[in-house]
Amino acid sequence: MTDTRRILTIFGTRPEAIKMFPLVHALEADSRLESRVCVSGQHRGMLDQVLEVSGITPHHDLDLMQPDQTLDSLTARLLTGLGQVMDAEQPDWVVVQGDTATAMAGAMAAYYRKIPVAHVEAGLRSGNIHHPWPEEVNRKIIGTIAALHCAPTETSAAALRRENVDPSTIHVTGNTVIDALHWITARIRQQPELARGLSELEARFASKRIIGVTSHRRENFGDGMQGIASAIRRLAARSDVAVIFPVHLNPNVGRVMQAELGGLDNVALIEPLDYPHFARLIDISTLMLTDSGGVQEEAPALGKPVLVMRETTERPEGVEAGTARLVGTDADRIIAETNRLLDDGESYAAMARAHNPFGDGHSSARIVDLLAG
Repeated sequence: MTDTRRILTIFGTRPEAIKMFPLVHALEADSRLESRVCVSGQHRGMLDQVLEVSGITPHHDLDLMQPDQTLDSLTARLLTGLGQVMDAEQPDWVVVQGDTATAMAGAMAAYYRKIPVAHVEAGLRSGNIHHPWPEEVNRKIIGTIAALHCAPTETSAAALRRENVDPSTIHVTGNTVIDALHWITARIRQQPELARGLSELEARFASKRIIGVTSHRRENFGDGMQGIASAIRRLAARSDVAVIFPVHLNPNVGRVMQAELGGLDNVALIEPLDYPHFARLIDISTLMLTDSGGVQEEAPALGKPVLVMRETTERPEGVEAGTARLVGTDADRIIAETNRLLDDGESYAAMARAHNPFGDGHSSARIVDLLAG
């Protein structure tokens, strides 16, 4: 009997948890590997929701979230806390996902111990270190350290090769977020009560086309967030439209949105949604307005066009495939592109039917085979 490889999976935010839980499930089911899970608690409530619905109980929970935490203080606490977990666990591999402070610090702590790092969702690049900020630099740091790069698309793999990453360490696996979406959609079919919390809004807006909105990017704080809020207020003047907007907990988002949109009859500013309800929101929406990365991948899997309220994206595949369009944060442009999709059936159909380039739902199995091999 051969020794099993010990895999330490690290994540700390809701988006990471969504993209990592299918991989954790696959690791736990594979007899070649011993799965250990550490969460940093970089996000707290939103992280816990995903852990609960996915049935994952971490072996380590650093619970590091603090109100108004700065990036440097958070990074320092992550680096020491995750290092202590690695000293205790002595893993054969450390697996991190994406572009968060947790992922970057996890890769650094592993590097200091000469533990190989596997990077899930590797190779995304916008080409601008301030957009998205600080995520672009976090990804580049992890890319320098990682021994295994699990690129979601060929475009991501090519970006790594251009940075002189050893081609033998780069593998196109697809994105695990599609695995997660298939899993949660199947669960909601089996247990509809998981996503019944939106039923009142669904009934209230039954005669309208719903626009789902998410916005939280740091680089949009200030004028960008104001432009987004102004666009939504003017779009809400349409009698055939309703907006459902789960408002991020960061006060830089909430203050602006409440001031601009609070009290409008056909705009629902609601608490952040757990994962089943967010999947349901995408499903019932006509289109999504977002500055999120993950929504650019998730919404096309359900046939929903995405307008990306950012100046750049590290996911150009969606733009190239036609499932997403960059519209920035200028209110006039957001309104014009949204109205075009609402009023031009051919334009809408072209985006809704475009092929989703981000995965087929089997990414986790591919990654497990790479770690076991």
